[in-house]
Amino acid sequence: MTLCPQLMSDIPEETRRVAKAAFPQNNLYIHMRDALGTIYADEQFADLYPNVGQLAEAPWRLALVTVMQFAENLTDRQAAEAVRARIDWKYALGLELTDTGFHFSVLSGFRTRLVSCQSSEQLLNLILERCKSLELLKSRGKQRTDSTHILASIRMLNRLEQVGEMLRYTLNMLAQVVPLWLKSWVDKAWFIRYGDHFENQRLLSEKQERDVLAQTIGADGYALLQAIYDEAAPCALHKFEAVQLLQQMWI
Repeated sequence: MTLCPQLMSDIPEETRRVAKAAFPQNNLYIHMRDALGTIYADEQFADLYPNVGQLAEAPWRLALVTVMQFAENLTDRQAAEAVRARIDWKYALGLELTDTGFHFSVLSGFRTRLVSCQSSEQLLNLILERCKSLELLKSRGKQRTDSTHILASIRMLNRLEQVGEMLRYTLNMLAQVVPLWLKSWVDKAWFIRYGDHFENQRLLSEKQERDVLAQTIGADGYALLQAIYDEAAPCALHKFEAVQLLQQMWI
């Protein structure tokens, strides 16, 4: 994947008109774009990409999406959906209303490039530099510049979504194959916890709460695997692909 530097695009007129009509009092991202203008530029991320290969998604947009998804505590799937569906995000990113966005996996790839090239500090440093240039920060003020905190938090959210969705998928498969056996022992709280796709849920924002959720999902998964391999369980459940994938992920 190679980089073809692009200037931070102007906001399309239709996007501007609809966004201003939808948010007459402004909102966070519209105000951010109006007040800060250009925060990132593709050239600032040139070291992350080779000179040959498939054209990459504009790095300045991916950097801005990464910061915005951290601000809203979104997983990659949810952030990619926000790019596709939300007017205020399209305004901040300078996209047409009809723009379909990108596949969520692009965000993970971008973070991997940042970390592997030791460039993760750029995410916050460039914002701070822009704010200082506009005199929005005091010269001796203290601001957090640890961008790795943003990347680590997003990675944790994506891991929670992945393991939660894997467990939900396995439970749904078992509910179709052995519904009476599953219903006879499964905790009723599971029907609420795993009833909906995890990508549709707004995951917890506090680290302590996320840790508790991770431990809960982990314990539920082990309980399910233990029940599947118990002598009293219907035979051959462990041979189902979903069960094998669950076991591999939990290991």
